[in-house]
Amino acid sequence: MESTLRLYHTLVEVLSQHRNWLDLRHLKTLAWMMVGLIQSGMISLTAWAPYVHSRATYAQSTVRRFARWLNNLRIEAHQLYGPLIQQALVEWGDSRLYLALDTSTISGAYCLVRISVIYRGRAVPLVWRVLERESTSVAYELYKDLLDQAARLLPLHCEVVLLADRGFADIRLMRHLKRLGWHWRIRIKKNFWVYRHGQRRLKVGSIPLARGQAQFWQEVFITEQRYGPVHLALARPGGSRESWYVVSDELTGLATFNEYGLRFDIEENFLDDKSNGFQLESSLVRSAEALTRLCFVLAMTTLYLVCQGTAVVEEGKRRFVDPHWFRGSSYLPVPVLWVKVGWNWIKAALVRGWELLSRLRLSGEPDPEPARAAKTEDRHRAQPDLSMMIVN
Repeated sequence: MESTLRLYHTLVEVLSQHRNWLDLRHLKTLAWMMVGLIQSGMISLTAWAPYVHSRATYAQSTVRRFARWLNNLRIEAHQLYGPLIQQALVEWGDSRLYLALDTSTISGAYCLVRISVIYRGRAVPLVWRVLERESTSVAYELYKDLLDQAARLLPLHCEVVLLADRGFADIRLMRHLKRLGWHWRIRIKKNFWVYRHGQRRLKVGSIPLARGQAQFWQEVFITEQRYGPVHLALARPGGSRESWYVVSDELTGLATFNEYGLRFDIEENFLDDKSNGFQLESSLVRSAEALTRLCFVLAMTTLYLVCQGTAVVEEGKRRFVDPHWFRGSSYLPVPVLWVKVGWNWIKAALVRGWELLSRLRLSGEPDPEPARAAKTEDRHRAQPDLSMMIVN
């Protein structure tokens, strides 16, 4: 009991670092939900109940307390989460900050739209929205407000690059990013029209690409609206059936593919949420509003675990909780064969009396001890071997 209470009081201290809470009971309930999530390792109101210390006699009373919290219209997730992620990023410095925009389905009936911060091999939620729809294809009108919300949370002087897949290839998004002063790398579909000075227009999918080669087209215009000038990076990786067409607001080169490849970290983040980690779809919550708040619980727990894992590695204490010689684990839940630095530290700290993190911080500095996956995983994630062919 004492160890669980220590984690609870630490989380209350973390959550209390802004004054947007309308009711202290909302904060305390969230802290208990985070305790339950960390201790049980899954999203389930019933699985969280045994870890809560309160005057309630029956577990059902605790579960109802959590359900009321998730359905409470007075709890505005982004007003409560925003100041905390903003605080975590305040020391980011002038390093480039990469954001990923993507969608995922929840139980086949809801669509989660999320913008995340790419951080040391994982993605930390920044802003999100849950829509009641089966498709993951989302129009610009449904996520444009998230861009402005995200912009208000980021450090003022850092350079921002947004990464997005083909479903977001929309010149309205590109114009929006330009207004925000952000850079971008967006994969486009092969039916996009490309216009060059003094040349006939053509569809990007008709550009001949030899296997294993890349081409870079600078200062072109795209779509029938002739939006631009923009820059293209085109490649047909040797081990892939699909060609890559990435459009950028900055001159393209081989590094463009490395940057765009960071977007896959948000897909790992969705796996952390679901099958590989917290089992989001097992929650049985069936309301877009309630799922938005449940994603707040998940985002807050993710942020805390990442910050805790970051602190452990930076203090040189990673091997206290990770048996690997090199860091083979993320700061977050990852595929089950990997150790979880932040999570394991908290569990060990509760048994051994070690210090728990009480201040949120994400550093923009390079990872002092980058994770190394297994050799098979390294081969799977490696960038394709591309020879350079520059076409102006």
